[in-house]
Amino acid sequence: MTQTIAPRVRTLVLLILAVAGALLAGAAPASAHAALTGSDPAQGAVVDTAPPQVSLTFSEPVAVSDDSVRVLDPKGERVDKGDPANPSGTTYSVRLVSGLPDGTYTVAYQVVSADSHPVAGAFTFSIGAPSETTVSVSAQGSDDGLVGWLYGFGRYVSYAGFVVLAGGAAFVLACWAPGARVRAVQRLVVSGWLALTAATLGLLMLRGSYTTSGKVGDVFDLELLGDVLQTKTGAALVSRLLLLAAAALFIAVLFGAYARSAGVGDPDRAAEGDGGNDGGNDAGNDDDGDGGGPDKRDLTFGLALGGTVVAAGLAASWAMSEHASQGLQAGVAMPVDVVHLLAVAAWLGGLTALLVALYRAPAETPVGRDAVRRFSRLAFGSVVTLAVTGVYQSWRQLGSWSAFTDTRYGQLLLVKIALVAVMVAVAFLSRRWTQRLADTRVSAATEEAKRTEETERTERAVRAEATELVKGATRAEQAEEEKQPAGTAPAEASGTSEVSEASQAVAVSDAEKAEAGQDSVRAAQLARQRAAAEAARQKRLRDADPNRFGLRRSVLAEAGVAVVLLAVTTVLTQTEPGRTEQDAKAASATSSSASATGQGSGAVSLTMPFDTGGRNGKGVVSVDLDPARAGDNALHVYVEGPDGTPVDVPEVKIALTLAAQDIGPLPVAPDHITTGHWSASRVQIPMAGDWKVEVTVRTSDIDQVTVSKNAQIG
Repeated sequence: MTQTIAPRVRTLVLLILAVAGALLAGAAPASAHAALTGSDPAQGAVVDTAPPQVSLTFSEPVAVSDDSVRVLDPKGERVDKGDPANPSGTTYSVRLVSGLPDGTYTVAYQVVSADSHPVAGAFTFSIGAPSETTVSVSAQGSDDGLVGWLYGFGRYVSYAGFVVLAGGAAFVLACWAPGARVRAVQRLVVSGWLALTAATLGLLMLRGSYTTSGKVGDVFDLELLGDVLQTKTGAALVSRLLLLAAAALFIAVLFGAYARSAGVGDPDRAAEGDGGNDGGNDAGNDDDGDGGGPDKRDLTFGLALGGTVVAAGLAASWAMSEHASQGLQAGVAMPVDVVHLLAVAAWLGGLTALLVALYRAPAETPVGRDAVRRFSRLAFGSVVTLAVTGVYQSWRQLGSWSAFTDTRYGQLLLVKIALVAVMVAVAFLSRRWTQRLADTRVSAATEEAKRTEETERTERAVRAEATELVKGATRAEQAEEEKQPAGTAPAEASGTSEVSEASQAVAVSDAEKAEAGQDSVRAAQLARQRAAAEAARQKRLRDADPNRFGLRRSVLAEAGVAVVLLAVTTVLTQTEPGRTEQDAKAASATSSSASATGQGSGAVSLTMPFDTGGRNGKGVVSVDLDPARAGDNALHVYVEGPDGTPVDVPEVKIALTLAAQDIGPLPVAPDHITTGHWSASRVQIPMAGDWKVEVTVRTSDIDQVTVSKNAQIG
C-alpha cells in the first residue's frame, strides 16, 4: 500500500497546479478596482459646442501621469493640452484646444487605482453631430499581456510564500517543537522565505511596466522604478523586503538555538503512557510539546512574540496597498485584513507543514498525535477568525446580497466559500483519523507489552531448563567416578582432576581475552546498524498502519484544496469589488434614463454614486444647475436607488465652493418636491469659475455620506 503513495501524490500535485494555473491565467482581464462612474461630456453624448475640458469621475481616487487621459479627434490627432488635473475628489480633467470642429472624439484613459491596479478604457462623444472616426483604441490594458500575467503570478507566489513561511514557523512553535530539527520542515520554511523574497523583488521590478506600457522592455527601466518607489505600492513592497530581512534572523534563531534546545524523542511514545503511567507521560511529552527549562520557555516566548510582529508587518504590507486601504471604514478594514491574512497563514501554512511532517519526517522524529491535536485546535481557531473577518470583508466589498450572483467578485467569493467548506469537511475526517491513530497506538502498546512479557517468560524457562541439564550432567559424572576401582581411582582421579582444572582455567582465560579484545569500533558500528534497522522497521510499521495512511491522504487532500483556494483568493484581489461594479452600473443606468426622468436638462448636470454604508444606503444623486452662470440659478437634485427608481431619503444638503477665490462653502437647502426630487430657486453664484459641488445624503439617523464633483460655471 505504501508503494502507491508517491505516484498518487505526483498526480494530485499536477492536477492542483493545473487548476491553479488556469485560475491565474484568467485573472488578468478583470483587474480593475476603480471604475469610471461618470464623465463630462458623457459617453456617447452629442453637445452643441466644443467643451473647454473633458472630466472623468472614478469610484475611488486614482493616480494619473502625463498621458493618463488622451482626447483624439476623428483623424486620430491629440486635441488635449497640458497634464491631467485633479480639481477635487475622484474627478480628473484635461483641457482641450479651442476651436474644435464638429465630429466624434475619442477619450482614452489609463490610470492606477488607489488599491494598486491599472484601469484602462475609452469612450466617445460628439460635437454637433456624430461622424466617422479613424481612431481604434486597443481594448487591451497594460495588465493583459505577458507583464500582466507575470505580475499576477508573482502575486500568487508572494501569497504562497507568506503562507508557508508564517504558517510553517507557527506550526513548529505552537504544535511540534521537535520539527525545528527536521530537515524537511526547515527546507519548507526557508523555501517560503525565498519565494516571498523573490516574488517581492519581481513585483517591484514589474510594477512600472505593469501600470504604464505593459512592455517587457520597460521592466528594467530605472526611471520607472524610481517612479514606483514614490507610490504607495512601491513603499509597501520596500517595507516588505525590510521585514523579510528581520524574518531571516527569526528563521536563523528558530532552526539554530531553538532547534538545539528542542527534544529529539519519539512523540508516539507519549501514547503509551496514556494508559496508566501519568508520571512517565509527563516526562515523555516534552519531546512533542513546548516543555523544557526556563531558558527554552523564554526563547519560545521571544520567538513567538517576534515572529507575530514580523508576520503582522508582512500582512500589513498587503493591507496598506490593496482593497482594505480604500472604500468604507478603511481604518477598521486594514487591521481586519491583517488578522485575516494571519489566520490564513496559520491554517494553510500549518497544514502544509503537517503534510511535510507526515511524509518526510525521519523515523526517529515522527509527528505525534499530540502535535496533530494541537494543530487541530490552531486550525479551528483560524477558521473561526476567517469566518468573522470574512463576513465583514464580504459586506464591505459587496454591499448587497444580489452582488453575490450579479458580479464577478461575488461569484468568485461563492467559489471561495465552497472551497473553505470542503476544507473544513476534509479537516473533520483528519480529526477522526487522528483519534483512530491514537486508539491504535494505545492498543498496539498494550499488545507489545504483552509480547515482551511472554518473551521474557520464555527466556526464563529456557534458562531454567539449561541449568537443570547442566546439574544433571554433573551428577552423572560424579556417579561414574564413584564406580572406578579403588586402587586406580585416586591416581586416575587425581590426573583427571588436574587436567580438568587446567582445561577450565585455559578456557576461562581464553574467554576473558576474547571478551577484552573485542573491537570497540566494530561494536559501535554494529550498534548503529541495529539502531538503523530498528528505526527502519518502526517506519515500515507506521507506514503500513492504515490509520496513519488515512491521515496522510486526508491531509494531502486538504492541502490540495488549499492550493486552489489560494489561487481563487489571488484572483479575488485582482477583481473589481462587487460594490464598485454595481455603483458603475447604477451610474450608467442613471445617465441613460436621464432624458426620461427630466434629469440633465440644466446647463450643468452632475451625476454621483453614493454609499452611506447602512441599509438601503446605495444609490445615485444627480444635480442640475440652470443656467450655470454667475447670479441666480435654479438647482434640482434627484436621488435614485441602484435600480434607477426614484427614492426618498431623510436629508439632502448642497454646498458650493470656489477654492481658487477662497469662496465658500455656500450652503443650499433644497425643498422636497416629490419622490426622489428636491429643488431650490434663486441660488446665488457670485462669480464664474471651477466650482466644487458637494452633496450630503443622509439615509438614516446615523448613516450619511458626502460626494462631490466640479462644475464649470460661467
